[in-house]
Amino acid sequence: MSSDSDGQGQVRRLLERLVQASAMERIVISIAALFAAVLVGGAFVFVSGGVASCRSGLDVAGITFCYNPMQVFYELFLGALGNPLQAGWSPTNLSLATTLQQMTLLLFAGLSVAVAFRAGLLNIGTQGQLVIGGFVTAITVVFAAPIVPDGFVGAVVLIPLGVLVGAIGGGLYGAIPGVLKAYADANEVITTIMLNFVAAGITSTLLSWRFEADSPNPRTERVPEYAEIPTVPGIGFSGRMDFSLLALGFAIVLMVGIAWLFARTSFGYELRTSGIQPAAAAYGGVNEKRMTVASMTLSGALGGIAGAFWVLMVHGYWLENVPSIGFDGIAVSVLAGSNPLGVGAAAFLFGLLKSGSESIGTATSVPPDLVGILTGLIILFVAMPEFFRMIGRQYVDVGSPEPARADGGSVPADEAADGSGGEDDA
Repeated sequence: MSSDSDGQGQVRRLLERLVQASAMERIVISIAALFAAVLVGGAFVFVSGGVASCRSGLDVAGITFCYNPMQVFYELFLGALGNPLQAGWSPTNLSLATTLQQMTLLLFAGLSVAVAFRAGLLNIGTQGQLVIGGFVTAITVVFAAPIVPDGFVGAVVLIPLGVLVGAIGGGLYGAIPGVLKAYADANEVITTIMLNFVAAGITSTLLSWRFEADSPNPRTERVPEYAEIPTVPGIGFSGRMDFSLLALGFAIVLMVGIAWLFARTSFGYELRTSGIQPAAAAYGGVNEKRMTVASMTLSGALGGIAGAFWVLMVHGYWLENVPSIGFDGIAVSVLAGSNPLGVGAAAFLFGLLKSGSESIGTATSVPPDLVGILTGLIILFVAMPEFFRMIGRQYVDVGSPEPARADGGSVPADEAADGSGGEDDA
């Protein structure tokens, strides 16, 4: 019995330590977890090479190991940057463009999930909000283009219009589970998951009914070229790379803006308080229902912006097969601890892994399934400390303030223990 109690005490102390960890300590923990993932993943790749068939490899005790873990991790991390250690490297190469493109989209998706998490809500519906936002962006820009002058004027009008419409579409769709949570006490996890399927069904139906282009793949008409996110002349990436530094710059500005909103505004304070201490927020006058709807609306709007940039930067049209950017945003937010500035670093790591996975596929014979396992291990190792930290915040009472008297004095230990708080008996 005592051993069970000791074990529970150790787990509790570990959770308390994680919750109380400073920002620098959390960074060190994440780096250590990344190195551990590399070691475990490297061993897994090496052993897997022993059962694969190949013409040449490393012979050990009569067994040929086909995969070189050093080469795999080189391509995973440095290949995603375009192999900067090699001669002739250019900072505007395709691999780096792919990394930054994924980072940009995941920044929006991660911020979407983080806003809801900070409000104490689990928005699993960012994918659906992204789908809706991207769809309304595409059809709005396509239908508005004929009535707007082309060229520079058209870009100035249509690009902000497309992003704004995407934010509105995603925001309204995100408000639905918020309203259901606030006024019908519906579990937001269930409603947002189901609304992902509803979003896919609605957009697919509308596409086939009215907005589908003449193409082998189900998609909308292409937006005008001048309505796509432009590249930066001279220092930017080629338009053929489907990435723009302007888009990344906007994402970073938005990230800083959300961080400022949380830290410096009354709305951000109410949002954070309602997520950490709902009872205290209600006692302080925060309207819980209004905050639930507002936070889910803001979360959905950010998801809709991700969809708008997926259309206006990557493809130039809306495709029926939308990649799982919204679901990846959940992992990005968890890895960042729902910190808006941390979302930027987490999004870069995910973009690095996605681009590096493609580099491994082209430079080595490692199968895609094994690459997926390897990147999954890295994400798991790096995210688990933050995941347990989130659990600790929910179930461990850390940093409780010392009891105080009404006149501001401290409460003696014996009075605090009996709950009298130093008040005179009636």
